[in-house]
Amino acid sequence: MTVDYAVFCGLDVGKDTHHAVALDRPGGRLHDAELPQDEARLRALFTGLQAHGPVLIVVDQPATIGALPIAVARDCGCQVAYLPGLAMRRIADLHPGQAKTDARDAFVIADAARTLPHTLRRVDVGEEALAELRVLVGFDDDLAAEATRLTNRIRGLLTQVHPALERVLGPHVQQKAGLALLARFGGPDGMRQAGRRRVVSTAVKASPRAGGALAEQVWDALNEQTVTVPGTAAAETVLPRLARSLAEVLDQRRQIATEVEKVLDAHPLAEVLTSMPGVGVRTAARILLEVGDGSSFPTAGHLAAYAGLAPVTRRSGSSIRGEHPPRGGNKHLKRAFFLSAFAALHDPTSRAYYDRKRAEGKKHNAALICLARRRCDVLFAMLRDRQPYRPHMPVAA
Repeated sequence: MTVDYAVFCGLDVGKDTHHAVALDRPGGRLHDAELPQDEARLRALFTGLQAHGPVLIVVDQPATIGALPIAVARDCGCQVAYLPGLAMRRIADLHPGQAKTDARDAFVIADAARTLPHTLRRVDVGEEALAELRVLVGFDDDLAAEATRLTNRIRGLLTQVHPALERVLGPHVQQKAGLALLARFGGPDGMRQAGRRRVVSTAVKASPRAGGALAEQVWDALNEQTVTVPGTAAAETVLPRLARSLAEVLDQRRQIATEVEKVLDAHPLAEVLTSMPGVGVRTAARILLEVGDGSSFPTAGHLAAYAGLAPVTRRSGSSIRGEHPPRGGNKHLKRAFFLSAFAALHDPTSRAYYDRKRAEGKKHNAALICLARRRCDVLFAMLRDRQPYRPHMPVAA
């Protein structure tokens, strides 16, 4: 934040009302009152504050309940930033008092903007693509959690009534052949009654390439257990419903992925991000949402620290020293870097770096984190230069 602001307005945003505290440069209060979630009242406040000079509006939540104040502030010509929640809580501990009120939080936000501008984060200006991505990716996260819940429920029921069947069908629950068998026949009793030929034909129809082999394995697993476990009858009625629900959720995820790809194509950095091995549509969307264009990070080390990939030094005198994995950082961004590093192991350059770390004695996860840290440097350079990924010749382990 390099502009010489005259007014620093902190907003502790809420669903129905916000609390606004406006401070001038010396720290005097220009405004301290509740503010309804209403465009007219927001516009009146921001316009009135502009009479004192340039205004910086700082919120503690840039999305959802904070979206309207940000939009109105921009429309009024005010600059907007946000103070991360963890930073706000730590700064609040430096202020006297133990109370936790909206008025105190709003004052902490405004005072931090006035005295500690380096703690603020930029709110990306008006990218319609990012706003749409945030909605779509948030919905996709919900669908992913629901798919995991349904998958775990199906596998739990199969483990309860027929463990052998779960060992074969469990890893393929989210595949078309496995879902088709569960949705049509239910559990082990339904599959036995249908017969081998119908089980095989159903699996092949759903997945022509791998369905036949899976159906044969399922039929062999059915013959490994002859007793009927209590609860099997209820599981036979529940499993088809769970399978249909899971199939619907997975179909929605495929539709969302298509929509995310269309929105992502409209962003100028999409081609740069997806050119990197291991970065697909969902990963690129997550990186854009968490990092933006990368201009808020001075170096690649800052980006790695924000993602929780940079090691943390811990030292106490001469007895305790060393570097340890960080516990903080942006969890969503760290997960995206980690999964993309795993997906990039087919790339010769990434594989060679991973093999070197394994040769040094590191475990699989530790080597992947090292690779993710290395790729973070590359990604930072790509965003800084607006250039796609250019592979280099790998060095053998």
